[in-house]
Amino acid sequence: MPKQKKARQPVLVKVSGDLCLRADVIEYIRKLAAEYYVVIVVGGGTQINRAFEEAGLKPGKHGPLGRETNSFKERQLARDVLECNQAELQDLLASHGINAMVVIPVLDIGSVLCHVNGDIFVLTVYHGFDKIFIFTLEDRVKSKKKELKDYPKIEIIGFPEKEE
Repeated sequence: MPKQKKARQPVLVKVSGDLCLRADVIEYIRKLAAEYYVVIVVGGGTQINRAFEEAGLKPGKHGPLGRETNSFKERQLARDVLECNQAELQDLLASHGINAMVVIPVLDIGSVLCHVNGDIFVLTVYHGFDKIFIFTLEDRVKSKKKELKDYPKIEIIGFPEKEE
């Protein structure tokens, strides 16, 4: 009987929407994808705030679970922004020959859109992945490390505000 090839370890990468199209981030993902099965959850808080502002909506209160929305219109707009980030990142990865799956932190529970803060989403799927990376801006690293200190599989990677 032929020996079965061992499956690559699953790795989750949570990427801030502020970073998702940057060359340095794509290069880091390329290195991970060469060794692991990579699933990326893409954020978009800054872009969602901008979309809400352009639509004349208030950005919403941010609690420990993330942005609170008050209507289906707000949830749908936020999802649309995340789906745009997802599509752009998928296309960029494909153009670089990088094999990775991109998802958004939105659950569809009985046709109800349930937005999940990206870091909470990471905790929701924590047990399914061998390693988890959170790519964020450098100025957010300290608070994220403090917040997620009890989860040894999670590594926080900081990137400078502007690509070098």
